[in-house]
Amino acid sequence: MNVLREMRDNLREMRTCHAVGQWLQHYLDGELDPPVVAQVEEHLETCVRCGLEVDTYSRIKSALAESRGESPALIDDEVALERLRRFADELVNAPESGE
Repeated sequence: MNVLREMRDNLREMRTCHAVGQWLQHYLDGELDPPVVAQVEEHLETCVRCGLEVDTYSRIKSALAESRGESPALIDDEVALERLRRFADELVNAPESGE
């Protein structure tokens, strides 16, 4: 019975990670309603994987904000923006290690 309970809990966590993953960018941009923010923050308290994604997105966002003042051409460069979008998509869709 413990194995079935553990499998059920793992499946629930995977579904939660998937939902939270879809909200992370909006969460960081402050675009979510308070009940959804509470759900995301509750999940982030226990999920290392999603916490790492938030940290990665925050660092990217900070780096972009800092570079705006130093090199506006980098931000306006469509090739650089497309590269960054692909990189972010790869981060979001990357398989977990061990798969």
